[in-house]
Amino acid sequence: MRNKGSKYYGLIILLVITKFFASCAPESCLEETTSFVNATFYKSSTNKLTAPDSVTVFGIGKETNRLYSQSLNLTTIKLPLDASSEICGFVMKINDLTDTIKFIYSSYPHLISKECGFTFFYSLDTVLVSGNAVNAIKILNKNITTFNAENIQMYY
Repeated sequence: MRNKGSKYYGLIILLVITKFFASCAPESCLEETTSFVNATFYKSSTNKLTAPDSVTVFGIGKETNRLYSQSLNLTTIKLPLDASSEICGFVMKINDLTDTIKFIYSSYPHLISKECGFTFFYSLDTVLVSGNAVNAIKILNKNITTFNAENIQMYY
């Protein structure tokens, strides 16, 4: 005849095993899932990383949806691209001068992980700027991914 203690001992073992297997369930996504163009500001006269006095950025035709609004002390801005297009443009006001900047690129899906799913990565082809505030752009890294790599340098 079994004693009552062994019945409870078996139940405890079953609960511990269940807890162990439940902890192996997929976790939520903790990784970055959006790709941005990482653009840094350099002063033309010194070629040094320098934050403009203020930066305002919004998509062309989307003035009410500002990405940056008179932001201060920014040496880097993150600009989203549109995966359904091959051209994306922004209006950018640096200090008191306004420029338009356009990106020409291709996009492709990329699996981040099972938990996070897919995102779009981009291959940057060309960057065009109107030249009011920004007088030169240097492409450092054409691969636009979820990693925080510096993609372009803007000289103002």
